[in-house]
Amino acid sequence: MKFTASQIAGILEGEVHGNPEISVHKLAKIEEGVEGSLTFLANPKYTHYIYSTEASITIVNKDFKPEQELTTTLIKVDDAYKSFSKLLEFYNNVKNNKVGIEKPVFLSETASYGKDFYLGAFSYLGNNVKIGNNVKIFPNVYVGDNVTIGNDVVIHSGAKIYSESVIGNGCMIHSAVIIGADGFGFTPNHNGEYSKVPQTGNVILEDNVEIGAGTTIDRATLGSTILRKGVKLDNQIQIAHNVEIGEHTVIAAQTGIAGSTKIGKNCLIGGQVGIVGHITIGDRVKIQAQSGIIRNVKDDEVLQGSPALNYADFNKSYVHFKNLSRLVAKIADLEKNNGD
Repeated sequence: MKFTASQIAGILEGEVHGNPEISVHKLAKIEEGVEGSLTFLANPKYTHYIYSTEASITIVNKDFKPEQELTTTLIKVDDAYKSFSKLLEFYNNVKNNKVGIEKPVFLSETASYGKDFYLGAFSYLGNNVKIGNNVKIFPNVYVGDNVTIGNDVVIHSGAKIYSESVIGNGCMIHSAVIIGADGFGFTPNHNGEYSKVPQTGNVILEDNVEIGAGTTIDRATLGSTILRKGVKLDNQIQIAHNVEIGEHTVIAAQTGIAGSTKIGKNCLIGGQVGIVGHITIGDRVKIQAQSGIIRNVKDDEVLQGSPALNYADFNKSYVHFKNLSRLVAKIADLEKNNGD
C-alpha cells in the first residue's frame, strides 16, 4: 500500500511542507529511515536525526523549525506522537480489512455472522455460534459451540475460544490465546487421589478488551469469569476460574491470578505478579513487578515485595535488607565485646 504526503496530511489534518506527491509504503524509526518510508519526530533528543534521515516523509510538531536543510518532506501536526499512533491504527485497519470465507474451513450450519466478515483457512466455527459485523477471524482459530462474538472483533491465528464464551464489541484476541478452558478444580478423596470438579460456567469479555498472545483465561466452575470493559492483558498471563477484573485494569506479562479473586477498576499490575485466590483488590491499586499478593488490598494502595508491603515501607525496609550482613557483623562484635 502506498500513500502520498497529501493523503497522509488529510488523515491527520496536518500541513505538508515539501513535496505533497511523494509517496511512502512502509514505516520506520527516524534513525533507520530509508527512501519510501514514513517516520516521526516527537522526542527532542532525536532531533539531530531529522537532518540525516533518508525517510521520505517525517511527521513533526507544528512548532518545529529546521536549523539545517532537510531532504525529507514534513507533515506538521499538533502532536506528532499522537498523530503517528493514529496513523498506525489506520494502517492496521487497512491491513487487516479482509472479507470473505477462505477454504478449507468448518462452518456449522447453525452458525451466523454479520456483514464484512472474514474467516481464515483451517478455522472451525461450532454450533450456534453468533458473530456480529466486521469481525476478522484469522487462520487456524477454533470457536466452540454457543460462543457469542460482538462487532469489530479481531481474533488472530491459533486462538481457541471454548464453548459458551461471550466476546464483546471491539475486542482483540492475539495468537495462542485460550479462552474458556477448564478451571483448576479438583477434590481429594480418602485415598489421597483427586477427582475433577466439572467446570460448567463460562468466560465473559466485555467491550474493548485486549488479550495478549499466549494468555489463558479459565471458565468459571459456576457462573462466569469476567473481564470488564477496557481491560488490557499482556502476553502469557493466567486468569483462573471465577476471577473478575474491573474496568480499564492493565496487567503485564507472566502474572498469575488464582481462582475467585476480584480485582477493581483502573488498577496497574506489573509483570510476574502472583495473586492468591479468594481475595479482593480495590480500585486504582498499583502493584510493582514480581510482587506476591496474599491479602485483601484497599483502594489506591501501592504495593511491592513478596509478600507485598506498602511501596514506601518496602523501600525503607530495603535500605536495611542490603545492609543485613554489615549489621549482623556489628551485632556479633558487640556481643563479643560484652562477653569480654
